[in-house]
Amino acid sequence: MARPIRFNAFQMNTPSHQSPGLWTHPHSDSARYTTPSYWIELAQLLERGGFDAIFLADVLGVYDVYRKGPDAALRHAVQVPLNDPLALVPLIAHATRHLGIGVTAALTYEHPYTFARRISTLDHLSGGRIGWNIVTGYLDSAARNLGLQRQLGHDERYDLADEYMEVVYKLWEKSWEDGAVLRDKERGVYTDPARVHGIAHHGRYYDVPGFHLCEPSPQRTPFLYQAGASPRGARFAARHAEATFVSGPSKDVVRRHVDAVRAAARAEGRDPDALLVYAQALIVTGASEAEAQARLEDYRRHVDIQAALTLLSGWTGVDFARHHLDDTIEYIDTDAGRSALASLSAADPGREWTVREAAEFIGLGGRGPIIVGDARQVADQLEAWLEETGIDGFNLAFALPLEDMRLAVEHVVPELIRRGRYRTGYPGGTLREQLLGAGPRLAPGHPGAQVDIAAPLDAAA
Repeated sequence: MARPIRFNAFQMNTPSHQSPGLWTHPHSDSARYTTPSYWIELAQLLERGGFDAIFLADVLGVYDVYRKGPDAALRHAVQVPLNDPLALVPLIAHATRHLGIGVTAALTYEHPYTFARRISTLDHLSGGRIGWNIVTGYLDSAARNLGLQRQLGHDERYDLADEYMEVVYKLWEKSWEDGAVLRDKERGVYTDPARVHGIAHHGRYYDVPGFHLCEPSPQRTPFLYQAGASPRGARFAARHAEATFVSGPSKDVVRRHVDAVRAAARAEGRDPDALLVYAQALIVTGASEAEAQARLEDYRRHVDIQAALTLLSGWTGVDFARHHLDDTIEYIDTDAGRSALASLSAADPGREWTVREAAEFIGLGGRGPIIVGDARQVADQLEAWLEETGIDGFNLAFALPLEDMRLAVEHVVPELIRRGRYRTGYPGGTLREQLLGAGPRLAPGHPGAQVDIAAPLDAAA
């Protein structure tokens, strides 16, 4: 039987995400992002379409590398204004029954003790449908606004992240034993103190002696996403992630990312095929090929070159305002983002990208491919990407957030179902159960399940 194709919806709590400039399109209603009705409508649409999850991106900080300031980001709505993604979880959870809710949170800037409580709360409120996209951050502006001169170096951010994960695993997995919560009304005992333990963590970055404040949630540890593309990021993803995201403009680039992360998972002693891999893509479709092509040309007329360069400058740490639009660009290794330019050059080694071409490319759907055509043509392309790259599904970006998702649900999903390449219903259970087909808890071989409290402290400690 052919492998099913999976969809996530790549969204952000902002008027403009990966297609800067498209908020100006007359059909865009992205300015409704501040209203509950917008997110309820979108979430219910995605659930009707059988999407695995709505995946909410986030950054802490503003894209201020371009022209060395925030003006361009503010003027062109380049991921600013930006609201908190975690606040959307109860709203979406209440409006849906099965849709997963993936949230991005940068561990570099929030203490693991308070973060663990927030995620446990959301896992409770969503019935176990919460996922966490683990990021370390890449904007110096975020570090400055949190009292640092600049962010930690690229690899040191992952060193800190490894310890952060150890702390939250101890809190989620080991602090409260199974059966600690009794709710015994006859004896007046809600929790057995002997089954609640302080984690006694004392490390390089964190000291957390006490116990987790929350009783165990349906998943305990949220479903874990990660998107590191550098060698250090890939090792981190291989150790911790249950699903990972890759971005690349060609199948060759994506295939290399997939091979690298699965090899890294194997080196960590994990089953590489158990790791779900989603590739970013933008689907532009309609009732006919002509309609889809016309829609694509219409979208391209709204791409904002300066906004796209503001985004690219933030991703790479390179101020593209210093370059002429017809200058060629090369891969530049920076602490901000090591893969943004590399993926472009690797897609076609014989091609020299100009600044303008790079801006036009990422200005519509970000760093993934644009898959355009009627339902049959799009399905053909999706199947080819799946078979030729080894991915499991797609993280779908948008030009128009509601309209593009609606067209995918109305046209592409039925065609994939007809081909036997898409599920026809949700299996039920937590997000981990729905995605991995196992239980609600981390797999026994996962490092989060194997973490230990060397000398457990009782709750009184």
